[in-house]
Amino acid sequence: MIRFENVTKTFPTRAGTRVIVENLNLTIRKGRSLAMLGRNGAGKSTIMRMIAGTLDPDSGRIHRHARISWPLGFSGGFHGALTGAQNVRFAARIYGVDTDALLEYVEAFADLGPFMHEPVASYSSGMKGRLAFGVSMGVLFDFYLVDELTAVGDEAFKRKCQAVFDERLQRANVIMISHSMPTLRNFCQSGLVVEGGRVEYFEDLEEAIEVHMENMRKNVA
Repeated sequence: MIRFENVTKTFPTRAGTRVIVENLNLTIRKGRSLAMLGRNGAGKSTIMRMIAGTLDPDSGRIHRHARISWPLGFSGGFHGALTGAQNVRFAARIYGVDTDALLEYVEAFADLGPFMHEPVASYSSGMKGRLAFGVSMGVLFDFYLVDELTAVGDEAFKRKCQAVFDERLQRANVIMISHSMPTLRNFCQSGLVVEGGRVEYFEDLEEAIEVHMENMRKNVA
C-alpha cells in the first residue's frame, strides 16, 4: 500500500508558484494496476518521483508499505565510473537481495558480454537501457513504476523484456504514465487523473480516460 497524507508539492516559476498537488490524501492499494493520466506538464512524473522516493514533498508524508521500483529501465542512477557489474552489486545491496544472484541474472538477461566489466560511462544509451531493464527485472517489487514504457534493443530483446515484465505482473502491480491509451488499457485497471493541481482517483480506467479526454478537449478550446 502507498498512502499520501496531506501531501503538497509546488515549484517556483517566473509566472509564480506552480502547484502540482495540494493537501493530497490518496491510498494506492495492491491488487490493481494504476494509469496516471494528464496533459504534458500536469505533474505526473513529479508524483511518480515522489512515489519512488527520489523527490520529497514540500509538506505532508508518503507512507510506503510495499517494495517500489525505480522508473522501469531508468539508467540515470548508474555511476559512470563503475562497471556494469559493480553497479548491479550496488543496486543489490540497496534492495537487500543476493549480490551474486542478481549479477548472474543481469549478465544473462542484458547479454552485454565483456562490457559488464567496463565502466558504464563507455556504454551506448542502448547498452545502459539493457542493463537498467535487467536490474529492474532482477529485483522483485510489489509496484513497478513505468514512465512512458520504451523497449530497448533488437526485436528479440524486446520480446524477452515483454515476456519477463508480463510474468512479473502476475504477482505485482504497475503504476504507469503513458500517452498511449491502448498501452494503458493493456496493463491497468484503475486511473489517476492529474489536472490543475488536483488529483482524482477512478476505480474504473475507462472513466478516468473519459475525464482525461474531456480535460484535453477543454485545453484545446
